[in-house]
Amino acid sequence: MQFKINRCASLIWIFLVLIYFSCQKSNPSFPMEKEYVLVIHGGAGVITRNSMDSLTEKSYREAMDSVLTIGEKILASGGKSLDAVEAVVSWMEDNPLFNAGKGAVFTYDGKNEMDASIMNGVDLSAGAVSGVRHIRNPIKLARMVMEKSPHVMLFGEGAEEFAKLNGVELVDTSYFFTQKRWDAHL
Repeated sequence: MQFKINRCASLIWIFLVLIYFSCQKSNPSFPMEKEYVLVIHGGAGVITRNSMDSLTEKSYREAMDSVLTIGEKILASGGKSLDAVEAVVSWMEDNPLFNAGKGAVFTYDGKNEMDASIMNGVDLSAGAVSGVRHIRNPIKLARMVMEKSPHVMLFGEGAEEFAKLNGVELVDTSYFFTQKRWDAHL
């Protein structure tokens, strides 16, 4: 069976797992210490070392190091884990090396459609968007769905209308195009 749009693997793109837990030293006079672990994933698909030159590999490694630095700065300064997740994923959505946002994989019919989701581990609230075509940073809209709507997920035109009403940055679909992804699509 052929699907009109094949985006299952291509748009399940970035998983950023942030485990943030606090522990107190045995002596109650010490302030609470915060510990966290950042785990990042650069996207769906497989890139083997044999398929890229050393400059391309260096670019990916530097980008992943940047992501870790962004998350580390937010958490080390006492920022919330949701803020770290949103900032890190937004940065990756803006980087054409990754296959979400700018540089997104094309659907079967040659369009860029993005999905994003976020969840708060404290209260298990969640927000998601799917099939958006004009949202520069879908992760920001997913968080807004979680925090400012009665819904868990919005799709396509409805998600984009919600974005307009809430001042989320919209871009022309050409923003997401990269020749590398288009050539891979063809």
